[in-house]
Amino acid sequence: MARKKKIEEITELPEAEIKDQLIVDTLETNYMPYAMSVILSRAIPEIDGFKPAHRKLLYTMYKMGLLEGARTKSANVCGETMKLNPHGDQSIYDTLVRLTRANEALLHPFIDSKGSFGKQYSRDLAPAASRYTECKLAAVCREIVGGINKDAVDMIDNYDGSMKEPALMPTAFPNILVSANSGIAVGMATNICSFNLGEVCDGTIELLKNPKTSPDRMIDIIKGPDFPLGAQLVFDREKLRAIYETGTGSFTMRSKYVYDKENNCIDVTEIPYTTTIEKIIEEVTKGVSEGKIKELSDVRDEIGYEGFRLTLDLKRGTDPEKLMAKLFKITSLQDSFACNFNVIIDKRPVVLGVNDILLEWIKFRMECVKRELTFDLNTKRDKLHLLLGLGKILLDIDKAIAIVRGTEKEADVVPNLQKAFDLTEIQAEYVAEIKLRYLNREYILNRVKEISALQNEIKDLEDTVKSDKRIKDVIIKQLTEIKKKYGMERKTEILYSSDDLPEYKPDEDVENFNLCAVFTKQGFFKKIPLTSLRSGENHLFKDGDYILCRENSENTKSVIFLSDMGQMYRARLADFKSCKASDLGDYIPAKLGFDEGERAVYMKVVDNYNDKHNMIYIFENGKGVKIPMSAYETKGNRKKLTGAYSTKSPLAAAFYEDEPFNIALVSDGKRAILFSTKLIPVKPTRTAGGVTLFSLKKGQKIAAAFRETDSPYESIGKYRKIKLPATGAVLEEFDINAQQVKMDI
Repeated sequence: MARKKKIEEITELPEAEIKDQLIVDTLETNYMPYAMSVILSRAIPEIDGFKPAHRKLLYTMYKMGLLEGARTKSANVCGETMKLNPHGDQSIYDTLVRLTRANEALLHPFIDSKGSFGKQYSRDLAPAASRYTECKLAAVCREIVGGINKDAVDMIDNYDGSMKEPALMPTAFPNILVSANSGIAVGMATNICSFNLGEVCDGTIELLKNPKTSPDRMIDIIKGPDFPLGAQLVFDREKLRAIYETGTGSFTMRSKYVYDKENNCIDVTEIPYTTTIEKIIEEVTKGVSEGKIKELSDVRDEIGYEGFRLTLDLKRGTDPEKLMAKLFKITSLQDSFACNFNVIIDKRPVVLGVNDILLEWIKFRMECVKRELTFDLNTKRDKLHLLLGLGKILLDIDKAIAIVRGTEKEADVVPNLQKAFDLTEIQAEYVAEIKLRYLNREYILNRVKEISALQNEIKDLEDTVKSDKRIKDVIIKQLTEIKKKYGMERKTEILYSSDDLPEYKPDEDVENFNLCAVFTKQGFFKKIPLTSLRSGENHLFKDGDYILCRENSENTKSVIFLSDMGQMYRARLADFKSCKASDLGDYIPAKLGFDEGERAVYMKVVDNYNDKHNMIYIFENGKGVKIPMSAYETKGNRKKLTGAYSTKSPLAAAFYEDEPFNIALVSDGKRAILFSTKLIPVKPTRTAGGVTLFSLKKGQKIAAAFRETDSPYESIGKYRKIKLPATGAVLEEFDINAQQVKMDI
């Protein structure tokens, strides 16, 4: 009954008032705070090289005392970290996994682990549950948290204000470049590759000595990215310079492998950081099923206690070098790493190059060191203050003892000592707390002897805090020690020459044979082996369709198609399936992905883009142009080329010229001209509108254009012109006077 009454009360509530609001206001009030939170507090690392989740986890482990002693269960760490990170234990454990030595995601892991934590190079090797695995902080974390108890960085409230946590970690080396980091925020992302610790320390020292060190010089010191999975970096100085200068760009990574001659197999031992063994196996398997990879009999995942290994069993007679060249081309055994060095600096995301990141880190680290030194300075000043007070007691120890013994109330001991020896309250409190056994001349003299050394230390610290140069010297000394302690040889080998392997050419895998390429008016294409044509050539067409272009060629050649929208599409003949003359063939707009409403109007098989060969375009407005084939040559294997020819006037016909020939043009006014292609001027610009060839009357257009050898008119030679532009003569069969002459005869 009570429940029924409650439901009735709810249903009687007034409807919420709905107010109109501009979408920009909604985004600003509701979405922008979320976006900024993701950018600043989740996905993008700061100058210490950590995202907030990493920082909270490592600080929690530090406070748990896991820098020393035995490991603890990962579940304990996740539970404690939830006091700083309220996003759930599973997300915390995912963060922990990536920081472990066992996962192999970092060059210098921050967590010493025991148990199964998965692998960076495998998406299927999942980590065990947190209750089974154990962890503690690795030794390198001493350089991460060192100084955190000396006010090196600001401490801020956690999410509920019950605890303090560091705003940044006072990292003693540029961890931002040593640890790989990636993240996707809102409207931006970051992808930072890792570099060798020793090289980064050397590069930072160079910048400390000379802040104007050039990126070129830095490449000589920090030779390139270095990854925990090893593999090879294909060195390209221009690409690296762009990354070092701007923080964006990409470089190529290549797998390492060895050929086992005895077992006729290839063992891949290291792969690029950007891929996984499962992805590579899928790509290889797909290549085998599609017939692109015919040299393999098996591919196996052989990851074991010895580490990573992917085995490729070869068929007899296979050249392993040529096979690897092919696999590098069509699988992620060779992959690229796209850099985007997006970092939070002073609460703002900025994309910086290597030099700029190191300069920002130097600025940050100098402030940390200055704060540490100031903390030590204040500590020593406080100690000196106490010792100076103790020195005054040395003048009359018996008097001090008498004052303590003669004071009736405990609260009066400190004021009486202050008055008798001219001490401050802190000094008097220190003297009063000294144990009775230490109230002897020897103890006090030994303590007072420290005053001189302490004063010298204080003077030295004061000078250091005031001098940027001396602070830089401190950082240089720390970096030198860190390199000596934790530095290691590069894992990623730099491949200065990519010519170690034969170049893979896709045509080498293509079965070659003679064929006939047929293209129809309605856009259908047939690749017919010549052996198939010997038995007959009864072509199948749709109603009203006919052959527009026909050419004998070989299966290894390429073919281009022109569309009515001024675009050129390129393909290999090998990409088309062989068919019979009795088949319709492939519909080119669908096969090559033409734009909506776009039609194919011309086909040509090409060997190369020789500047001595040309494309000739005849337009309906009577103009024509000759474009050299070299204008269509591009870097890379582009399938679609926009702006192949001018679209100011519809295309009437296209021709390929390897040597001069005669073209006949016929207008819809039944007039014609015949001329040599030598008369058409060459234009280097693809979209040139051309020159007038046929002087047309108003309202007329070119209805047909063809080679003289393909002319349907017997007397086409009568219309020859030796100078352009030209006015056409009426075609004989439509010329009344010509017909009258024939009748008279």
